[in-house]
Amino acid sequence: MRIVFATDSDYEYIRERDRHIVERLIGSKIMGKEIYMLRDEDESTIGWMRYGYFWDNTPFMNLIWIDEPYRGKGAGMQAVLFWEEQMRLSGFNMMMTSTQADEGAQHFYRKLGYRDAGCLLLDSQPMEILLTKKFS
Repeated sequence: MRIVFATDSDYEYIRERDRHIVERLIGSKIMGKEIYMLRDEDESTIGWMRYGYFWDNTPFMNLIWIDEPYRGKGAGMQAVLFWEEQMRLSGFNMMMTSTQADEGAQHFYRKLGYRDAGCLLLDSQPMEILLTKKFS
């Protein structure tokens, strides 16, 4: 698998699949290098990862998506570890992410060293678990 920054040519792919971002923000995320594309050995896109900044100073992974046929084969872990290394090299010492309490992703993040840091309760959704990971 290869991990690359999204480019303008990835815009339509992201727009069609990422239901958790306002369309007008996709271009600025691409320009800001805040979306990684995951490609297989044939250069086909198998997923993406998008991040931003919590409080404008802490990297926050907003979304990671791996297409179904590629799940459970290490692509997600490879993408998260790649992102963490990029953030470490950029001078950050902590990252954040979140997942709903009814999603299995919380176990994935905990296996990667993320720790529960609190939760957010909204009227219409399950509890959102906030997770952090610090570099030693």
